[in-house]
Amino acid sequence: MLQSLKILQQHLIIFTRYPEPGKTKTRLIPALGTVGAANLQRQMTQYTISQVKELQKVIEVSSQVRFAGGDLQLMQDWLGADLVYQPQGDGDLGLRMRRSLYDSFQGHAEKVVIIGTDCPGLNSQILTQAFEATHTVDLVLGPAIDGGYYLIGLRRFIPELFININWGSSQVLHQTVEIANQLNLSYHNLPQLADVDRPEDLPIWQQVWETEVKMK
Repeated sequence: MLQSLKILQQHLIIFTRYPEPGKTKTRLIPALGTVGAANLQRQMTQYTISQVKELQKVIEVSSQVRFAGGDLQLMQDWLGADLVYQPQGDGDLGLRMRRSLYDSFQGHAEKVVIIGTDCPGLNSQILTQAFEATHTVDLVLGPAIDGGYYLIGLRRFIPELFININWGSSQVLHQTVEIANQLNLSYHNLPQLADVDRPEDLPIWQQVWETEVKMK
């Protein structure tokens, strides 16, 4: 059973994966083990959700968690029943993002931002900047140091941005910008941030996590 969602004019979609050992953060398993990698996925998602809740104190924005793995009950048990969940569905990342954007704009959203949960530097301030930028440009991108992006924001459905992209490669951002230029889209780049995907990235998360623990 899918939950109903009241989509506001500004809408945020969070892409994440249920933290099942052996099926998440697989590139970190050699360093952390299957349970350790799953725990990292758990912590990073919870941190991202906390930043979304901070954002919602500042601006009016609806949110939805699009998940892979697990099921609705497992997601609610993990992150709480007060969030709205929907499975990402089949297909590559581009198709899954296109689907979520289409659903959001069909639901009368006017500004839609998609984020993942791999980027500890993504905080409520940067999310606020992203939504502010959607008022003046067609496309907002959060460049990741590895050549991908940690955030994409649109004020209309532009499916071409998600077709013929080499997902998971260092070319994702470059290819997306090329398509944007071909379509004559105006775009804005947010600060460049680092994803946590490989063992050498772990200190980035450690620093954020220690700060978070100290603040509690």
